[in-house]
Amino acid sequence: MKYMIASDLHGSGWYAEKLWDAFQKENADRLIFLGDMLYHGPRNDLPREYDPKKVAALMNAHKEKILAVRGNCEAEVDQMVLDFPVMADYALLAQPKQAGGEALVFITHGHLYNEENPPLLQPGDILLHGHTHVQVCREHPEYIYMNPGSLSIPKNGSRHGYMTLEAGHFTWKDIDSGEVLMEYQL
Repeated sequence: MKYMIASDLHGSGWYAEKLWDAFQKENADRLIFLGDMLYHGPRNDLPREYDPKKVAALMNAHKEKILAVRGNCEAEVDQMVLDFPVMADYALLAQPKQAGGEALVFITHGHLYNEENPPLLQPGDILLHGHTHVQVCREHPEYIYMNPGSLSIPKNGSRHGYMTLEAGHFTWKDIDSGEVLMEYQL
């Protein structure tokens, strides 16, 4: 199974369309969305083509393909316009390791669990979150931290991007050019 991983769309109709175009090009099976789908938040500028209604319609059109967690900008009113769950604080996914066994992928937004406040993980497990709008792959003794960055409002020199995950292989990509930015194999 091939997963596309994205975060921090913040209501951008422009990047919502790019997301589903890239999803098709990647031939992905499922989208793991790490929160902050509709609202831009008080600390962010408006993203390109801010249109939460358009984003909700695009996401609802693909509802059977989405696994989403709650970002700090999600509220109950967002759940009222979305036809798939977005209010879970985290989700779990097992991924095969090349050397055998499996790694646990702890999927969250990053405002509750993050590098400063990680969940209980074992060595080789992955903390996967958005929230910072910065693409990261960093190994810690207890876990590996990964972040796809933001689709619509990248920060600190990051690019508009997403990740893919297939058979324990993570790839970070620029959504505008398709350029591979980083890779990591479990």
